[in-house]
Amino acid sequence: MKRVVWILWILLFPLMARAAGGEDVVIENAAMRLVIGADGVARSLVHKATGEECLATKVPTPICAITQYRPYDNENFLIYPAKPRIFPANRVERRGDRLYVEFEDTYDIAVIRLDIRDDYIGFSLERVDYRIEAYGVKRQTEIDEFALLQLAVRPREHFGEWLNVIWDDRTAVNLLGTHPGTRIDAYPGEDATTLYAGLDARVGLFGPGAALVVSSREELLPAIGQVERDYDLPRGVESRHDPNYRCSYYSLRGVTPQNIDAHIEYARRGGFRTMVVYYVDFARSCGHYGWREEYPNGMEDLRYITDRIRAAGMIPGLHFHYSKVGVNDPYINGGHPDTRMNAVCELVLAEPAGAADTLLVVEGNTQGLRREEGRRLLHLGDELISYTDFTTRPPYLLTGCRRGMHNSQPAAHAAGSRARLLDVDDWPLFVRIDQNTGIQREIAERLGRIYAEAGFRFVYFDGAEDVPMPYWYNVSRSQSVVYDALQPAPLFAEGALKSHFGWHILSRGNAFDIFPPEYIRPAMKRYTLRGAARNAEDFTAVDFGWVNYLAPGDATIGMQPDMYEYIYSKALAWDAPVSLVGNLEELRRHPRTEDNLRVMERWERAKLEDAFTPEEKEMLKDPDREFFLFEDPKGRFELCACRQLTPDNESGVRAFLFRRGAKSCILYWHTSGEATLRLPLSGSRPTLTDDRGARISFRRNGDHYLLPAAGRAILEMDLSEAEAERLFLEAIKSLNQPIEPAQ
Repeated sequence: MKRVVWILWILLFPLMARAAGGEDVVIENAAMRLVIGADGVARSLVHKATGEECLATKVPTPICAITQYRPYDNENFLIYPAKPRIFPANRVERRGDRLYVEFEDTYDIAVIRLDIRDDYIGFSLERVDYRIEAYGVKRQTEIDEFALLQLAVRPREHFGEWLNVIWDDRTAVNLLGTHPGTRIDAYPGEDATTLYAGLDARVGLFGPGAALVVSSREELLPAIGQVERDYDLPRGVESRHDPNYRCSYYSLRGVTPQNIDAHIEYARRGGFRTMVVYYVDFARSCGHYGWREEYPNGMEDLRYITDRIRAAGMIPGLHFHYSKVGVNDPYINGGHPDTRMNAVCELVLAEPAGAADTLLVVEGNTQGLRREEGRRLLHLGDELISYTDFTTRPPYLLTGCRRGMHNSQPAAHAAGSRARLLDVDDWPLFVRIDQNTGIQREIAERLGRIYAEAGFRFVYFDGAEDVPMPYWYNVSRSQSVVYDALQPAPLFAEGALKSHFGWHILSRGNAFDIFPPEYIRPAMKRYTLRGAARNAEDFTAVDFGWVNYLAPGDATIGMQPDMYEYIYSKALAWDAPVSLVGNLEELRRHPRTEDNLRVMERWERAKLEDAFTPEEKEMLKDPDREFFLFEDPKGRFELCACRQLTPDNESGVRAFLFRRGAKSCILYWHTSGEATLRLPLSGSRPTLTDDRGARISFRRNGDHYLLPAAGRAILEMDLSEAEAERLFLEAIKSLNQPIEPAQ
């Protein structure tokens, strides 16, 4: 709704604006010059180094505005209808390092403090004065939202929506929040994108602020880094420059002190330099994080695991849920459910309820009630109650109630008692917490102790979406509370959902949930590659994972070497990490594990050694092109474009064709075991090597060559691509045919 109001207001503002007397206001530093008309409209924003005008000067935009969700002034609400209304600035005056801003049809005078530095200009609302007329019924009216700074910036080649930056190879314009409570947004239009920094009364009008950066492309991140240091924000710029930023990680599953060394060996062979411990392996639940029985010595066992990771030359990280608690956690399941859980609606008992009643008569707004299994959980007094169904017309009844859920005690409740429907997430294994209470800090302190005592150095903020509204604030707010409890600060972090302020915290974007092998390419094209392109606009890498490790079976072909070639080649193109879900039993069971790990290690090493040119990386970004990476005996990388010959979802032999000089080459392997191929004779004898160049022997049988099909092998033939393809596909048809003795 607010967006519609905003668009209508932008269209109508030129008609509503009235001229104001006084001089233009000029605010400048070493990098920029901002000019605001005395009537409150931004006139010019010049990047001094290039002399470029950064504003769309034909889109007049007041620098500030006040939003009231309905008119609050006694005379105004007699004039205007009861809906949100924006009151634009119509007069601005500068006095030293303060701006005094007046607004159309209100009596407010906003005092905005300027913080002028060489790299940026800071803005914050210091106070709001109010003038009262001598006539009428007047009082100081409420402000629901305050537009602290809004600039209609002309389009450029790139727009980073997360960071809120418009940029090209010459100039960047960035309007950056300096506090989680600053609401940052942008409103794209045909002629301009309006960058917006605002304040919300539900969060706080005084304290949060914004910084305006105008710089060259190369100077943008250093300038943001200076903002982070001056405002004591998480060091997102330093994190993105960390030498380990691009390193992929091996995500442990089912790890214990007894099997950590086996995991480490697989990770080492895959070229991983970082490793993540998922809290569910050592903790019974999130919230209190009590130790699982596999960790009888508690922290000593966890520290043994992280010590082994460090001894292997890898960096340990911690993956946790933090904004919710498990339904099996003492916060819920301890006999006295904690009252600081978030609720999605509240009802009132219309009639008394006995301790054994299975039907409750309620009143209130029942629109928020849920029907999904596991999410129908009421908190009434000191009792948790589930219901089976409810009526949608008066009298409102909750039917099929089960009393005393999660070890709470059934009890009688008087009419008028308030029942809260708890905010159970959609797993549904967790209950989201109320971010306006201290429970988030309690959880953060526990995570901080685990992080510090075990020696973790980076983190994954899972479940970041599990916060109440307003999301733009609570997503970053909850992360900030946890981040501040992690000492030393994480080298880098990822998370499941990002909001603007989280750019400083989640320096490596996010991982996607696991895609099945049969759909790995279309899923990555649809999601991961699009995410990588968008994150690059915000100077951030996406995580090319989570990639499952799955062996072939009755229901799947399993993860095959070409799938990892595809994933890792695209990650290299975007200078991004890959995360592998390390299922130990699957690694042991998969017949192509050695090939898979060699593919991972080779691409990871090529990425970290910067083995390819920018032009080659651009070529690798093409989602529809396949590339394999080989390495000769001297350690030189060979990049080969290829095309697939065999169906993507069939087991058996998997094959790809590429050219090497004048010869046609087929890289093939058996997906789940071993077999023999009968290749028809051709005009020249083929050669067969493994993917490291070592010769593989084969023999002739009558009018065929008998080729082993097991691990990856390269068949090289002095034939055209079409003829090589024809012969090899004919050989695949022979897989199930018996081999006759040579005559």
